Amino acid sequence: MHSEHIHPQSLRLDTPSDSDAGKAAGEESLAPQKTRIMGRVSYLLAWFGGCVSIGTFAMGSSIVGTLNLLQATLAIAIGCFVIGIALALNGAAGYKYGIPFMVQARSAFGFSGTRFPGLVRAVPAIVWYGFQSWIGAGALNAVSSTLFGFDNLVFYFVVFQFLQIGLSIFGFQGIKWLENIGSAFILVSLVYMFYSVIDRYGDAITANLVNIEGTWGLPFWGATLLFLGIYSTMMLNVSDYSRELKEGSGPGLLTTLYAMSILPCTLFMGLIGLMVSGATGVSDPIKVFASAVDNTPLLVATLLFIAFAQVTTNVLNNVVPPTYILMDVFKLRFRTATVLVGLLAFGTFPWELVKDESAAGLQLFVQTYSAFLGPIFAVLVVDYFILRRRRLDIAKLYDAEGPYRGVNYAAIAASLLGAAVALSFPAVSWYASLLPAGLAYYLLMHRWPACRRFLD
Repeated sequence: MHSEHIHPQSLRLDTPSDSDAGKAAGEESLAPQKTRIMGRVSYLLAWFGGCVSIGTFAMGSSIVGTLNLLQATLAIAIGCFVIGIALALNGAAGYKYGIPFMVQARSAFGFSGTRFPGLVRAVPAIVWYGFQSWIGAGALNAVSSTLFGFDNLVFYFVVFQFLQIGLSIFGFQGIKWLENIGSAFILVSLVYMFYSVIDRYGDAITANLVNIEGTWGLPFWGATLLFLGIYSTMMLNVSDYSRELKEGSGPGLLTTLYAMSILPCTLFMGLIGLMVSGATGVSDPIKVFASAVDNTPLLVATLLFIAFAQVTTNVLNNVVPPTYILMDVFKLRFRTATVLVGLLAFGTFPWELVKDESAAGLQLFVQTYSAFLGPIFAVLVVDYFILRRRRLDIAKLYDAEGPYRGVNYAAIAASLLGAAVALSFPAVSWYASLLPAGLAYYLLMHRWPACRRFLD
């Protein structure tokens, strides 16, 4: 018999605050969400503003000579709708029960076992937090140097990082308004950059990207994976966000919300990267814009866009996941954990990561953690939809001495198996890992006696 009754004492044992009534700014907790603060429009705009990845430029550049402009547009669209489906699936538990990722994962990995998927999600988030903050500070420094003659990258990095920490402590109330307001600036900037690229390189784009045959074969479908992979980390902890969305949206509408929020930024940035590289042969669109010294407004707009995009992306995607994980493991309050995450980002030494000689190590780091994202996603989806049939016993999820105590080694083993498969097929790693990990988890849960109590 499954129960949705929440045991207050269990919640007090597990979280610093067992009530989020009123949803005051910065008063987040791991308890089931009572007050949902985002409507559909706010939620769509939050994802729109939080999914601006500068790496999307590079993804667009990488398919030059392979796909024509139409094929690239369709590949990006397909990738975004696959992302939408995945986010709706793994965010279903958070949306229905109001629980965050670390609580959702307890039914599959166990109370102690959640540190495994938590580590896979938190460490990259903190590293990218520092990395993107350094890039954002570099953009602000370039604007300052161009307009005012003041050049001090370290100063702007420290100021920029503390600005983000200050914004982060307001929790989802702050995120809601930051993303909603910031989305307008991001959209206008992208449209301006898109128009400027076509206006400046129109003839070369027509010759190199429109009037070519391209392919509808395997490279086309491989391109969909490039744009899907950018958002694979968010597929793990999507429940951290879906618990903030007001109830009343079905799976189809949720999928559409996710896909349509991610599609505009991905489409604009991917096609800008494709067009700039196809027209100039330079793979980094930012360098092309920076060289446009005869167009100072375009340069400044691009640099400010880069800086602001780092804020909206960091606050939503690189602060929330490790913050909740620190709250779960060390029983910290939200604001304390948020400040700690911001300070830890300094310790990633991003000024070393941006060096050319660091590229190989950074690429290996990305490939390694990415290999675990698909398998953990598969385990969570199989656990919720197949084993538990979308019904969770909330009281047990907050009972550290209940059936979910300790580690569920079936989830760990299945994730490791999926990661091994992913590393063996790097070109299609995310897709290739899903079936082995999901099937292994299902079989182990039914055949391994030590794991049976997790099905109780």
